[in-house]
Amino acid sequence: ENIFPKTEGLKSALMCLNQARYGIAWGVVGAMMACYDTALNYAKSRIQFSKPIAAYQMTQEKLVYILTEITKAQLLNIQLGRMKDNNILRHTHVSLAKRNNCEKALEIARISREILGANGILDEYPIMRHAANLESVKTYEGTHEMHTLIIGEDITGFSAFD
Repeated sequence: ENIFPKTEGLKSALMCLNQARYGIAWGVVGAMMACYDTALNYAKSRIQFSKPIAAYQMTQEKLVYILTEITKAQLLNIQLGRMKDNNILRHTHVSLAKRNNCEKALEIARISREILGANGILDEYPIMRHAANLESVKTYEGTHEMHTLIIGEDITGFSAFD
């Protein structure tokens, strides 16, 4: 007698969870972009051995990697949005995006911190704030491992939850 009208039991609650996970998949892209922007601007302005550290191969490789991962995360999310608009989005698609984007966002925060060197841990720059937030985002609304099992069951047909 206490069930909300027009709900279908646990399915209704899980739909909210799915929407929250979709939002997280997008939200972490913002953290990725903030870390990238900070690292790029720092690399262009930090002079080491008479030139900006952005002029060094290893720094450029890190920046290219970050930009590539941001672009892939954006494309994944755009595709999810299209699937959502066409009512073909499944919870496993959202799990895939949440799992991937949180993992990559945390990796990007770490690489960005490396580009900033010791300055990367200072609160003068937003990298560590994003890294700390991403550590929690990676675990709420389903841990990385939980999403691995959700996707694993979908692609193999076998539940590992037993």
